[in-house]
Amino acid sequence: MNQNAYFDPTKTQLTYVGRFAPSPSGPLHFGSLVAALGSYLRARSQNGKWLIRIEDIDPPREVPDAAQNILNTLIAYGLKWDDEVLYQSQRVEVYQNKIEQLLSEDLAYYCQCTRKQIQMMGGTYDGRCGRLDTPHNHGAIRVRNTTPANGFDDLHMGKVRLDTDFAAEDFIIKRSDGLYAYQLAVVMDDAYQGITEVVRGCDLLTPTGRQVSLFNLFKYQVPLWLHLPLVCDAPGIKLSKQNHAPAIDTLKPQASLNAALNFLGQPTVPEQTDIHAMLAQAVIQFDLATVPKQAEIIL
Repeated sequence: MNQNAYFDPTKTQLTYVGRFAPSPSGPLHFGSLVAALGSYLRARSQNGKWLIRIEDIDPPREVPDAAQNILNTLIAYGLKWDDEVLYQSQRVEVYQNKIEQLLSEDLAYYCQCTRKQIQMMGGTYDGRCGRLDTPHNHGAIRVRNTTPANGFDDLHMGKVRLDTDFAAEDFIIKRSDGLYAYQLAVVMDDAYQGITEVVRGCDLLTPTGRQVSLFNLFKYQVPLWLHLPLVCDAPGIKLSKQNHAPAIDTLKPQASLNAALNFLGQPTVPEQTDIHAMLAQAVIQFDLATVPKQAEIIL
């Protein structure tokens, strides 16, 4: 597959294209299943495509064989995707080319400020390294945020407003350790794959503003946004791989599938051996209006 040309990111796609984009930092847990199922049901109910992207550009957090384990789990739950799986690790040259372009156009710059220094600025970076007479030539790389987004419209959560200082901040697109930042990679990949609507958890509501900024800066078509409630153990503590959430059952997926449907406010379906038949019924019944309009739900 040509990694430089898939969709024209500046053109509006006519067909609905959604995606599920897990990081290979461990097995899928119930919170992951809710996100995967929600995005799948939304895509299939719109007669659209559903793509898988493995976001594997943070090696220190990755677990061996986790990517394949995730794909096997999706198959066990009948969540079949369209097209080839996209691995971010195969796209690093594209990310680097974009960064070099931004640096050459003075739309990005090197920054050597520490977290302690930023805390002394009030917690929001003030852009000082971008104003140096003699610019740094190494360190983290920040984008000049010339297209700040103070908010966006979410199809489920409504109007989302962001802190003005946060929205205007020049944020990092490549870390000082050489790893590419999530904000850069996710925007470039959503544009590359022609994603028309991003369905994911409410933990990413705030970062969406920065992604909108990059979409506008790069003159890419901005997708629609749809954030689902998070599965939480306690207030503010989402179920996650980092918190050692248990893996979902791949041998008997029916009960977990119905639990995820119930979490999303959808009617459960009769449990049967054919998981694909259960999913087909779930697609027919899917109603976005019945999904809880909460940022998080505690199990």
